[in-house]
Amino acid sequence: MALATAAPRGQQADPGTPAFEAETLKHFQALLQRDTSSPPGNEIRAVEYLKEVLDAEGIPYQVFAKDPQRPNLVVRMKGNGKKKPVLIMGHTDVVTVDPKKWTFPPFGGTVDGGYVYGRGTVDDKDNLVAALMLVLHIKRAGIALDRDVILLAEAGEEGAPDVGAQFMADNHLDAIDAEFCLAEGGGVVRSGGKVRQANIGTTEKEPRPVEIIVTGPAGHGSVPNQNSAVLAVSAAVTKVGQWKPPLRLNETTASYFKRLATMAEPAVAQQYRALLNPDPKVHGPAEDWMLVNEPGHWSMTHTSLVPTIITTGFRYNVIPSEAKATFDVRLHPDENQDTFLEQLRKVINDPKVEVRWARDRYRPAGGSKLTTEAYTVLEAMVKKHYDTVALPTMGTGATDMSNIRAKGPQCYGIGPATDTEDGQKGFSAHSDQERILVDELHRFVRFQYDVVMELARTK
Repeated sequence: MALATAAPRGQQADPGTPAFEAETLKHFQALLQRDTSSPPGNEIRAVEYLKEVLDAEGIPYQVFAKDPQRPNLVVRMKGNGKKKPVLIMGHTDVVTVDPKKWTFPPFGGTVDGGYVYGRGTVDDKDNLVAALMLVLHIKRAGIALDRDVILLAEAGEEGAPDVGAQFMADNHLDAIDAEFCLAEGGGVVRSGGKVRQANIGTTEKEPRPVEIIVTGPAGHGSVPNQNSAVLAVSAAVTKVGQWKPPLRLNETTASYFKRLATMAEPAVAQQYRALLNPDPKVHGPAEDWMLVNEPGHWSMTHTSLVPTIITTGFRYNVIPSEAKATFDVRLHPDENQDTFLEQLRKVINDPKVEVRWARDRYRPAGGSKLTTEAYTVLEAMVKKHYDTVALPTMGTGATDMSNIRAKGPQCYGIGPATDTEDGQKGFSAHSDQERILVDELHRFVRFQYDVVMELARTK
């Protein structure tokens, strides 16, 4: 795809104008059309495109790579140094696809019915193109800054931070160190075509899968074996699935549900307020209600354990000697992980079952304050652009903000408006029909631009 032509000096297209939005969409489609599925990644495809755009504008950049095919690109728009920098992040990799399940080509960037379809439309090439348009406009308009504005296009967010954010934080922190950072991990919620709320990610749960393993005697499938590894693992999975870890609240989640209760219908608001009550007789029924009716909110207040893989056997008439189940575990930021593993062993209560972490810790726990200049600006710009309330939110997934927060910057998750109905229809992130409304992409680009200008522009 050809690059958009820069406007003549003094005639640059401002955010919100048709020319600016046309260029945004052009770059967005170009990035979507580059297959950066991870694994294997090949984020170099997106980085090469970004380099072409930046070279055409005379904007310098740096490239850092642990793996040559999975580079990270950094752009620094220099300010006068009165304040510490603000870092804007967008990851260039996407999750893999099954092309047979897509109506539109997953790497086509197809526009249809007011939507753009393609892998990465909401995870995370929307944030990436917003950051790109931000630095392009700063350069073209010659905007004076009190802070450096840094763009980090990072690789490996989808499960391989060792080549992306963690690699940068551990080896090239000087290139990206900042007072504040903005990245994915939040977003605006629409329902019935109307904006309901805006979630600002201030902390997130820590992913760390658990394996439960049983070994036992192999044998012929025609003879029952009560010591079967398969039966033991199945029983353990059932016990874990029925276990409900205790309620856990922190500054972010307590504030979230307190504010949400002022916006919800009376019956639902009552459940949110009950959740905040310290009396187990009050919050217990609210937890049960949430698990059935709003499992995403239940996950915000509990450690979650979801069985995702069961591995055993190689043919139907052989009793296997080993069976293994893997759980996707999402821990709270302040949770003692050794204690948690011991609790899990007690729940299973079977000495034949080995319980262990499936991998080392790779997403550091941490959180950002609700009292910073950045959070105040985010609240104001949410009101300006979306006319709604900003709610601090703990993500139940995981983002690269965890790796950056661990080094000191206060990081906040933002994102465009998406429809709650899209998730039920299979149009959400990681789905088979990922999509974003064109108008909401443009509104998000304007929102992010105003947030950064309020934080960084010389006044």
